[in-house]
Amino acid sequence: MANTKEGAAKKPAASAKSTANAKPAKIEKAAKSEGAQVVVKGYKPTLQKMYKEEIVAKLQKEFGYSSIMQVPKLEKIVINQGIGSATGDKKLVDIAQQELTIITGQKAVQTVSKKDISNFKLRKGMPIGVKATLRAAKMYEFLERLISVSLPRIRDFKGISEKFDGKGNYTLGIKEQIIFPEIDIDKITKILGIEITFVTSAEKDEEAFALLREFGLPFKNIKK
Repeated sequence: MANTKEGAAKKPAASAKSTANAKPAKIEKAAKSEGAQVVVKGYKPTLQKMYKEEIVAKLQKEFGYSSIMQVPKLEKIVINQGIGSATGDKKLVDIAQQELTIITGQKAVQTVSKKDISNFKLRKGMPIGVKATLRAAKMYEFLERLISVSLPRIRDFKGISEKFDGKGNYTLGIKEQIIFPEIDIDKITKILGIEITFVTSAEKDEEAFALLREFGLPFKNIKK
C-alpha cells in the first residue's frame, strides 16, 4: 500500500512538470504558425547593442551632454493600420490583425471607434484598425528589419522625410504592407497602408533626428 501511495503522489508532480514545460512550446508553436518572429530570451539585436556601445557616446559628444542619462533613447515603436472599409467587412480587420502580427512578431490588437459617426456608418466600439506596440528587443529587431530589408523594397525609394512632431517623435507612413517580406503577396486580400511611430525620450526634434539617423533610418538630406 505504501508503494501505491508513493506512486500516486509522484504522478501529479510529473504531470505538473510536463504541463509547465509544454506551455512555452505551445506559445512558440502558435507564434510560428502565424508566421511571427520569435525573439529568444536574452537575445540582443544588433541595433540594441550598437546603441549602448556606439550611439550613446556619439550623441553625448554631438550635443555636449554632461551625463549619459541625458542621451535620448528610443522608447517604443507603435505600428498602426487604419481600415476605412472595415465598416462594411469585419473580416478585413481580422486579416489585418493576422498580417500585422506576422510583420511585427507580436500579437496585434484591434482598435475600435470611440464614438458614433452616422455619415460613415460607424458605431462606437466598432473595430476600425489594428495596432502593435513594440519595446525592448522586439522593437530593435523590427527596426533592423525595417531599415535593412523592407524600406529598400519600396519602388524608386529615395529616402524618408524629416518631418517630426515637435515633441521628439517621428511618424513614417508606408503606402503598402507588401514591402515587408513576411507578407505573401499572393495571399493578401487588400493593399493597406501602415503608420510607424518612433517614440523617443528626446525633448527636441533635432535630438530625435540625430538618434534615428545613427540607427540608420535613411533620411533624404543627411549630410555625409
